[in-house]
Amino acid sequence: MLFGLSCGVIAILMLLGVLLDMRLGEATRWHPLVGFGNLAIRMEKKLNDGASARIARGALAWMLVVLPFVLLTWILTFWLAQFDALLALGVHALLLYFSLGLRSLRDHTLPIAHALMDGDLPQARLLTARIVSRDTQQAEEADLAKAGVESLLENGNDAVFGTLFWFAVAGGPGVVLFRLANTLDAMWGYRTERYNEFGRVAARVDDVLNFIPARLTALSYAVLGNTKQAWLCWRAQAPAWSSPNAGPVMSAGAGALGISLGGAAIYDGELENRPPLGTGPLATGKDIARAWRLVRMTTALWLLLICIAGVIYA
Repeated sequence: MLFGLSCGVIAILMLLGVLLDMRLGEATRWHPLVGFGNLAIRMEKKLNDGASARIARGALAWMLVVLPFVLLTWILTFWLAQFDALLALGVHALLLYFSLGLRSLRDHTLPIAHALMDGDLPQARLLTARIVSRDTQQAEEADLAKAGVESLLENGNDAVFGTLFWFAVAGGPGVVLFRLANTLDAMWGYRTERYNEFGRVAARVDDVLNFIPARLTALSYAVLGNTKQAWLCWRAQAPAWSSPNAGPVMSAGAGALGISLGGAAIYDGELENRPPLGTGPLATGKDIARAWRLVRMTTALWLLLICIAGVIYA
């Protein structure tokens, strides 16, 4: 548990972090993850110069940009706990707040749903292009709705549930480790000529850290939606997905919602046929709102369970 704290205290801190995120949203200036991203860009340019041993260089870069921050937060919270326990708890809650992205998910995806329901396809394309890497210039409603739902389901795990899981396990230092590792995977974890070897360690570390949270997320989606359909889709479709963690999350989420995701998408001008996800009709703008409700309900479920655990533990 979090530095020997009770489940009740952890539950209060998690609830506080989520409330701060939903009330304040992402910091518009001086966000820690933005500064970290800039540091990662400079480190990658310095070490990923086309020389040999690119996997080793990627591992070194990962350690140089992640471990100092994790160590610093551990020292800070441990030291504060010796002198002012309340201040130490406040730092844990702030670290959780800066790492969460629940409100950001809502603010970036619901406008796409509203644009689609209003029939404003150009606006929906513009908004979708801000959150996904696939081409949206010629995308139709089903393509845009699919992108919005997939982003909500997958990032619900990365930006919310994985973050809450590692906070419960290791507090502020745990959540910093998870979010920084997840950020580097998003920056370096591509199977391109530049990143295939250099970003391999970043991708594998993220896979390991996300293994349990992803499956708990998929299970939560299944419980809160069409449970039988979500379970069948999870078992049948997840193994075909390239990511060992995104597969269970998105297949279970699509099955829970009763819609079809995956399939064809255009990346960098090339058509990519991805494995199918879920079953049922193609996604629409309304399904983006339904996916947001699923993520929101899952957040409430996790908070409720940790509160119940706190009461039992007490």
